[in-house]
Amino acid sequence: MFSFLLNSLNKIKIMHTLTTVKPPFVSSKSYLINGQISDWNGPMANVYSNIQLEKSTDGKVEPTLIGSVPDMQSEIAVEALNAAVKAFARGQGLWPTMKVKDRMACVEKFAGQMKEKRDEIIELLMWEIGKNKPDATKEFDRTVEYIYDTINAYKMLDRKSAKFDKEGGIYAHIRRGPLGVVLCLGPYNYPLNETFCLLIPALIMGNTAIFKPAKLGVLLITPLLEAFKNCFPPGVVNVLFGRGRNIATPIMRSGNVDVLALIGHSSSAVALQDEHPHKNRLRLILGLEAKNPAIILPDADLDHAVKECISGTLSYNGQRCTALKILYVHESIKDEFLKRFSEAVDQLKFGLPWEDGSFLTPLPEPNKPAYIRNLVDDAISKGAKIMNKKGGELSPNYCYPAVMYPVDQSMDLFHEEQFGPVIPVVSFSHIDQPLNDMANSEYGQQVSLFGQDVKELGSLIDTLANLVCRVNLNSSCQRGPDVYPFTGRKNSAVGTLSVFDALRSFSIRTFVASKDNEYNNQILNNLLNSDHSNFINTEYLL
Repeated sequence: MFSFLLNSLNKIKIMHTLTTVKPPFVSSKSYLINGQISDWNGPMANVYSNIQLEKSTDGKVEPTLIGSVPDMQSEIAVEALNAAVKAFARGQGLWPTMKVKDRMACVEKFAGQMKEKRDEIIELLMWEIGKNKPDATKEFDRTVEYIYDTINAYKMLDRKSAKFDKEGGIYAHIRRGPLGVVLCLGPYNYPLNETFCLLIPALIMGNTAIFKPAKLGVLLITPLLEAFKNCFPPGVVNVLFGRGRNIATPIMRSGNVDVLALIGHSSSAVALQDEHPHKNRLRLILGLEAKNPAIILPDADLDHAVKECISGTLSYNGQRCTALKILYVHESIKDEFLKRFSEAVDQLKFGLPWEDGSFLTPLPEPNKPAYIRNLVDDAISKGAKIMNKKGGELSPNYCYPAVMYPVDQSMDLFHEEQFGPVIPVVSFSHIDQPLNDMANSEYGQQVSLFGQDVKELGSLIDTLANLVCRVNLNSSCQRGPDVYPFTGRKNSAVGTLSVFDALRSFSIRTFVASKDNEYNNQILNNLLNSDHSNFINTEYLL
């Protein structure tokens, strides 16, 4: 039987029978280097789901084995790097010099083959990282949509480049060119979507890539190896499996990586940068931590604010960089807000990812429940209280969301990006308190602002826009829609990701210049009327 637990302080247990759902099992030795899918003959790493299986013999629960992948070492990482370097060939390779429409055709072909693996990948998203079925389905479908949107955005970008400018007697044909070899490292909470939001724009702009899946959400990449092989020239995409220190570190030490594309923790980004011998030419595209606040003003619609804050704090158990991670509530409404918000949290359904209505699901990281509980205990020891009845109830794979109040700067919960189901609430009497806290924070991604008074909102928006990169008015923080910029200040990001901005992040402006005279103009006309250059053309892509 599945035991999966809301083991409360009163030993409550929710049980599910094995007859309803069978765990997947994917044991893959495959990896992709230089256009060839090969079998790994070295050590393998088991992959476990934190959806736990109760053994019928002794009643003990333990993580469920759902597969295995190669545990690759440094030597194979260098082989993959060499393949990517060769495919780019210092900008002279087939892929970076290919016609725009041909690169787009490769990416579109990949999207078509990816769609054939939809059900398999959604199931693995649920089992590997505990994402509920609606969110797992949304992640897959949104990723496919992102690929097609990127193709369309690239068409638009190329159309704008399909012309000659003239200034000061010089013609210029300006396009965007690739940067080189990209090391792509995605996060476990969106192992498909956010990883591909790095990988796809990098590829379509003509870069080559080495891609290592996240530590969790690794099996779901294995069904796509064949599609990568079928759709891209050799060496353009190289997919490895293993620990970051074995794979990423030797790749960075080589100095042959031109772009580090990483969504994760700043400590990882700094450590990898430090390995690179030529930091001055290393392009960084980073999505890092955030401590996004909500500010709830006295005139806010409380019903609406509670609904948005539930979504903002606890969608995917709060395991999102865009989650609301601290709530500032005005002193005059704090009691009513805490009452309504705590009741709403306790009404959330905890269940298996594929069960209808399951909002809260198992935490994929085995150590995360104890970490969350330590934050709760630290806050309690310094004067905070758990405001909701179920808050902090612990099981081997979950800690039920705890609404903590009053939280102050003496507590770890105030400062740390908790990345899980615990919600600090701070009351304020003057707006300077949350504004100063945000100004002093190491992070600056987004904020949610709840209120109605236009005069007060206008002034606050002017200030908040200088502290974060997205101000959400009466709505929770989020990444999408993907056409909007996604970035952050300070330690929250480097570079901008969106359908449009990512294409620019993974490329550089480059152009051909020619003095306006009869001799040069005749040569340019001859070039335009021939197929001798993929760069110089005014072809309009439909």
